Amino acid sequence: MKSIITLPTTSRVLAFDGEPSDVELDAVELEMPLILAEVDLLDAEIMTLDRPATELDERRIRRARNRVLVERRDLTNRAGLAQAGGVA
Repeated sequence: MKSIITLPTTSRVLAFDGEPSDVELDAVELEMPLILAEVDLLDAEIMTLDRPATELDERRIRRARNRVLVERRDLTNRAGLAQAGGVA
């Protein structure tokens, strides 16, 4: 059975060039501190997968979780200020 795909004859869609737009790059740059904090947390958790967690591992995981929470809070605050027009 053949599938039939209909394409609009007057498409105004721009061709996708495979690169992220400036807006997407700005969003990633804004979220980069949170992404890095989440990577650190994941690294700390991965280190304890094949062995029991030591006191040092527990502290490392706790610090990484706290850093993720701080970065999430900061990102939320920055997004809230941007939506409010930067008025404090």
